[in-house]
Amino acid sequence: MNSPTVAKPRTWMCQVCGWIYDEAAGAPNEGIPPGTRWEDLPINWVCPECGARKEDFEMIEI
Repeated sequence: MNSPTVAKPRTWMCQVCGWIYDEAAGAPNEGIPPGTRWEDLPINWVCPECGARKEDFEMIEI
């Protein structure tokens, strides 16, 4: 039996201020629970540090 493929959590960095969003950790202080995928963040979500939009983030490898 094949088990479903679970995508590895990704990390995103704000290109304006350098704040890091880690899907595995979420952003509990901002009400985003651990495990929340980037695409599941609201379209109007902004960086909690500088207010940059999702378009201003880039996926990075840590």
